[in-house]
Amino acid sequence: MSSVDLNAKIPNNVGLADDKKLLRALEAWQPNYIDWWKQMGPEGFQEKDVWLRTAISVDADGWAHFDYVKMPDYRWGIFLADAQPERTIGYGDAMGQAAWQQVPGEHRNTLRRLIVTQGDTEPASVEQQRRLGDTAPSLYDLRNLFQVNVEEGRHLWAMVYLLHSHFGRDGREEAEELLQRRSGNADKPRILGAFNAPIDNWLDFFMFTMFTDRDGKYQLLALAESGFDPLSRTTRFMLTEEAHHMFVGESGVERIVQRTCELMKQDPNEDARAQGGIPLDMIQRYLSLWFALSLDLFGGEISSNAASYFAAGIKGRANEDKYAEHTGLDQVYRMAVPKDGGLSQDEVPLRNAMNEVLRDAYVEDCERGIERWNKRIAEAGIGYRLRLPAKTFYRHIGLYAGMPFDMDGRLLSAEDWEKGKGAWLPTAADREYVATLQQPVYEPGKIANWIGRPPRGIKGLPFEYEYVRLV
Repeated sequence: MSSVDLNAKIPNNVGLADDKKLLRALEAWQPNYIDWWKQMGPEGFQEKDVWLRTAISVDADGWAHFDYVKMPDYRWGIFLADAQPERTIGYGDAMGQAAWQQVPGEHRNTLRRLIVTQGDTEPASVEQQRRLGDTAPSLYDLRNLFQVNVEEGRHLWAMVYLLHSHFGRDGREEAEELLQRRSGNADKPRILGAFNAPIDNWLDFFMFTMFTDRDGKYQLLALAESGFDPLSRTTRFMLTEEAHHMFVGESGVERIVQRTCELMKQDPNEDARAQGGIPLDMIQRYLSLWFALSLDLFGGEISSNAASYFAAGIKGRANEDKYAEHTGLDQVYRMAVPKDGGLSQDEVPLRNAMNEVLRDAYVEDCERGIERWNKRIAEAGIGYRLRLPAKTFYRHIGLYAGMPFDMDGRLLSAEDWEKGKGAWLPTAADREYVATLQQPVYEPGKIANWIGRPPRGIKGLPFEYEYVRLV
């Protein structure tokens, strides 16, 4: 076990006290980060006591401490998973070589770009969600929002540590830029499109944490295989926190589905909307939107960059150990490729298909969550099933970008797409209706009508606990 210094100005297990130059640089960055948090973090709740967990070790068991804290005083730290003795690279042309403790010169720009892109998503999501606290459906949900926010902030710290400690002046400049970009800003937007989309209601938030944070999980799993050991160790610890973000999304949508079903059974002559719930078909439209936006985050289906990353040992497949062969040579991956006005099943060299390999693992994971939601619908005796749209649907990046595929993957005319899209994606009327439901419920133990209570509270506490002290 590595030693965790919890009393330092910047809690860490990377021995900051022994590297005075790095410590000074990070302590100089820290006030700028706090200023960014106060400006762009949760609006209106900076001085409230929130029952949050803070990392106190990197051990999988009992790694977190829970207590009330004001968010600007949160103990953001730098934590790496414990080193694996004599770790070697497990794939590509570099397979069998010792993992790199320093950045190889030939991979410096690539690694910096990957770290910056990953790091940019963390403050972006905080900015996207900064006003959601005003409409929280319960104190339980309000606290979960803030837990997600502070951990995204800690993930930014994780990437900034790598930039400062391994990339010199370039890294320090990139770290400053991470605090300058803004989600949705026309002049200086965040790097990836999905992190510039507005999240102004809790249905969007739950879909984002279900689908977009799950993309984050798979990107982190791929980077955890990196031959650059500090990046691998950083992302392995981040995965312990990312699990909670996906829980918030998956369970949040499940509770909405469950409440909708309760309302439908309560009065079979009225639809859920008439009783203040969110209809299942509307839930489906939001699901389809966020799934499609999140698919784009994996990049193009055929990618020379992905092939280069794999070959060099920079970024692998999620859970590389599960594969029997690790070079990716003389192998192919089948995928649907646009051809002659339709789709043709083609064989693509496996290394060039690494983005698609990761995307397909993600889709399988998403399917498991959808089945949980459908189980709730079936238990209510309602004949409706939620589903993922085809991977070609509503794509803006890759082979299918801008092509008018329907939910089933059929290529349509532009006219037919325009006629049908209102049934597949949230409409202006959907957004107006969901907006009417966004009324805060801040009384302990109470919850908005459109979402169900969770089966249990947090860390053994009841749902009725005062998770955020607003007075």
